[in-house]
Amino acid sequence: MSNLREKLEPLLLKVQKPARYVGGEFNSVVKDKAQVKTRLALCFPDNYEIGMSHLGLKILYSLINAREDCWAERVYAPWMDMEALMRENGIPLYGLESFDPLTDFDFLGFSLQYELSYTNILNMLDLGGVNPLAAERGNDDPIVWMGGPCAMNVEPLCDFADLVQLGEGEEIMLEMIDLYQKHKAVGNWDKQAFLRDAAQIPGMYVPSLYEVTYNPDGTVAAVTPKDGAPAKITKRICRDMDKAFYPETFVVPYTEVVHDRAVLEIMRGCIRGCRFCQAGFIYRPIRAKSPDVLCSQGKSLCETTGYEEMSLASLSTSDHPQVEEMLDKIIDYTLDQKINLSLPSLRVDNFSKELLDKVNKVRKTGLTFAPEAGTQRLRDVINKGVTEEEIMRTSRIAFEGGYTGVKLYFMMGLPTETEEDLLGITQLGQRIVDLYYSLPTKPKGKGVNVTISVSTFVPKPFTPFQWCAQDTYDTIVKKHDFLRHSLTTRKISLNYHEVKTSVLEGVLARGDRRLGKVIYTAWKKGCKFDSWEEFFDFDKWKEAMAEAGLTMEFYANRERSPEEVLPWDHIDVGVTKAFLLREYEKAKRAEITPNCKEHCAGCGANKLIGGGHCIG
Repeated sequence: MSNLREKLEPLLLKVQKPARYVGGEFNSVVKDKAQVKTRLALCFPDNYEIGMSHLGLKILYSLINAREDCWAERVYAPWMDMEALMRENGIPLYGLESFDPLTDFDFLGFSLQYELSYTNILNMLDLGGVNPLAAERGNDDPIVWMGGPCAMNVEPLCDFADLVQLGEGEEIMLEMIDLYQKHKAVGNWDKQAFLRDAAQIPGMYVPSLYEVTYNPDGTVAAVTPKDGAPAKITKRICRDMDKAFYPETFVVPYTEVVHDRAVLEIMRGCIRGCRFCQAGFIYRPIRAKSPDVLCSQGKSLCETTGYEEMSLASLSTSDHPQVEEMLDKIIDYTLDQKINLSLPSLRVDNFSKELLDKVNKVRKTGLTFAPEAGTQRLRDVINKGVTEEEIMRTSRIAFEGGYTGVKLYFMMGLPTETEEDLLGITQLGQRIVDLYYSLPTKPKGKGVNVTISVSTFVPKPFTPFQWCAQDTYDTIVKKHDFLRHSLTTRKISLNYHEVKTSVLEGVLARGDRRLGKVIYTAWKKGCKFDSWEEFFDFDKWKEAMAEAGLTMEFYANRERSPEEVLPWDHIDVGVTKAFLLREYEKAKRAEITPNCKEHCAGCGANKLIGGGHCIG
């Protein structure tokens, strides 16, 4: 370790933000290697600033390190300048706590948060001295495991993963460690025997124990288990969030990170059922923490880290079943301690003056809402459950509360979208501008700004739109041009995402195992940090697809039939395929489904909590 430190020190003066690579942060955990049985590297396939902001890894880091027999360390993708110096000087990728290379760990766990991070996984393994290809790793190489939302269709990464954790990790992680230690204690370690046994842990997927066959047209014919692996793997959840493990403290970085604050997870799941939203389905059923537990956890995080800002994390903060009581308790504490409180993920349809007053008690931040579509017809297609009347009412509340700007999120390329729907995006923005100037209470001498951010719709697995075709690149570009030309005022700002990254995301999101060769080839051609516009090279990805004999159009721009075997059909997230198909048919009729509080739609997720009603 000391030798590696000595080699690193002179290099740190040559790179941007050396604090990314030195470890030793407040609340980081250092243990005696001789006293632990199992070492795990928690690897985030993006840079330090993004990885240090991820709540899931914070939870697992504290969970594993709470065991005396285990040591979890953090590993992030080094930036381009640092990687070049590491390779030039023979320095392998290392854990920030021990400075030991990846080859010294028992497990290398990668968080799959977004598809465009996949090449970084291969690059991090290679930089750490570990073969990216699972079939070429030996009996004594580290076990590569993966988890996160993209694990729900991990098929494009099956060439690289030994284990895949489906669902929430607080319980399954400890079960995996216990099984590993049991196998190690027997002696004569056999990695394959461990993997076969690991496949019997509910929620644990071992890709090598499944054979995929294809039809002549390139679609999946069957996914067949072997060596006793289950035909279906069902995701894991924590049933009682009040009893689920949550960190008492976070590692505090030396340098500014994306979300540099205490993060308090208030609930998991969502009641809404927006048909484009993968998170809304794969995190079902909804489970909330009680106000007392939340207040206790929030206090602990602020007191042990020194943070002066707290953010409430969930898919829809204002849908917490005890939102008023929860906010009262937390705001009483944050006001007393002069801690800023951030409330993201607010809904238009349950936003009130009372809620705005609570937000403004702590700090007046910008307000962001997501109508998602420009017309009521298309909002009904996607089951957004928001009316224009509610959007205007919310904007009025914000303006009368002293705000002079709002940010609105929309999606473009949604199923059944027409030119009228696109025009509705900027027309809605204009009506909000007009509303501001019609109010007698508007601040004197201050103009209004409505920021419209438009992202490209990407069909995702385990949503009612998983069968839909994605817009082609040329179509998306034309729609961007149409939106730009439809603007009639400088009071509206229009932003949209890079088109080519959305195309690749669409390919990888619904891909099968044949894309493993594409990912490997793209990485060999130099692709990495693909989610960063300055590094993304679409031409290299197209070359990799062609060399594999595949096309992007097959994966992204093709409508699937309900009878087609989907690459992820052997994964069970709780929500049934029959329910998703019913929702798809309702979308075609622009028919809405009430949210879970109003009426149970029978999605099937209640089986994960033993049946009955998911929420009270």
